[in-house]
Amino acid sequence: MAEAAAIIAAFVRDEGLPQRFEDLAARLHQPLAARIAGWASEARAPLVVGICGPQGSGKSTLTALVARLLAARDLKVAVLSIDDLYLTQADRAALARAVHPLLATRGVPGTHDPALGLAVLGALGRPGTTALPRFDKAADDRSPAADWPRVEGPVDVVLLEGWCVGARPQPAALLAAPINALERDEDPDGVWRGFANAALAEAYAPLFARLDRLMLLTAPDFAVVRTWRGEQEARLRQRLAAEGRDPALAMDEPALDRFVAHYERLTRWIAQDLPGVADVVVRLDERRWPTTAL
Repeated sequence: MAEAAAIIAAFVRDEGLPQRFEDLAARLHQPLAARIAGWASEARAPLVVGICGPQGSGKSTLTALVARLLAARDLKVAVLSIDDLYLTQADRAALARAVHPLLATRGVPGTHDPALGLAVLGALGRPGTTALPRFDKAADDRSPAADWPRVEGPVDVVLLEGWCVGARPQPAALLAAPINALERDEDPDGVWRGFANAALAEAYAPLFARLDRLMLLTAPDFAVVRTWRGEQEARLRQRLAAEGRDPALAMDEPALDRFVAHYERLTRWIAQDLPGVADVVVRLDERRWPTTAL
């Protein structure tokens, strides 16, 4: 316990998080790490744990801290985000021309490379060096492969986090009616949302089938998700300024509203569908605080 508290305190300091985060970590991150360590002791290596949650829910921070806590238990951990599996800008532009213009925007299933993710998971289970893909959201393109971090395998645990990790396709009948202005005005015939749904049923299914366990974070409602995503974009502007890059690379409010609309359908569906299949479900309030203990 003392070692975990020291790891949490160091993480809070390193990440510039508020002191109250230590209470959240003791309630959520620390028990989750203990549970994953228990799963790892009983499973084949690597244990692949999916961490799903809406945009801005704290998945990346949760995953980073849990990885540290697991490492302190002498487990070799690799972290992969589904965001880092986005197709290149050029590949998405080609999809936009061939299938639907909305596919130029990263987000929905069909704009990732799930085969790349599956290959990385396979490599992490074998001896040798594995490069972990990275995506530069400010540039809206995949980072050069030379800049990808390397991990020596085999690893004990892989944490695969992302907003749609483990998602299942919707029943076809639910695709008919648009759920927001973006779908109504720019996808009136349902080609875009149908393409994304088919991708979940086909290309993404082998990747998500590789998950040994699934943890789900849920938000109170979609309006809260939009607020959380806005906070993320504000932090991105600050980071860009600190790095000497143009803060205008981050989205303004109208652009962010349109961007988030791409995610709305599946975010709502995941909150409805996955609680019945996830191994762990953590319901968050608007402050990202778990409403029940893990």
